[in-house]
Amino acid sequence: MYFAALLARTEDGWEASDMELDDVESLSDLIDLARAAAVDDDTVVALIEQEDAWFGVVRVDGEEDPRYFVSNAAAASRSSYGSMLTDELLGSDEEDDELDELDLDGTEDGEEEAITAYGGSDDADDGAGSGAEPVPAGPLGDPRLLDDLGVTHKQLMTLDGDALSEIAESLGATEVLEAVR
Repeated sequence: MYFAALLARTEDGWEASDMELDDVESLSDLIDLARAAAVDDDTVVALIEQEDAWFGVVRVDGEEDPRYFVSNAAAASRSSYGSMLTDELLGSDEEDDELDELDLDGTEDGEEEAITAYGGSDDADDGAGSGAEPVPAGPLGDPRLLDDLGVTHKQLMTLDGDALSEIAESLGATEVLEAVR
């Protein structure tokens, strides 16, 4: 069972909305939902969890490239919504609609460093295009995506259990998140 919510930053704090995952068939759909929830192109954080197996965070800041973090890539890759995130982070997204701006090595700008540091791969381009790169056990993506919002990368890397509630608490959005749960 999944839970997903969008937290949109406003002048007055955070607004939360329940994200209907039935309408999300691709990572592009998720990004579109997040951008639609934005107030004045401010930050939107999409939170997704599958029971206690894994959680994912997608941060969208206006028209900038989205940033991603998955707590347990191996577990996430075995689920439909988690695989959208892990495929993007590993560069094996079959739709290629999010990968228009590729570097010659097959990674998005800044992606290689995040995968190398937290995904266990020294060479992000080995097999990425063919889907042959193994999905690492543990975190994958950019653990610093919420640093400026009050959730440090160290905190994000160690969350488990009710991670989304802990993230919301650090953001000051507990009440609005609980209202959509």
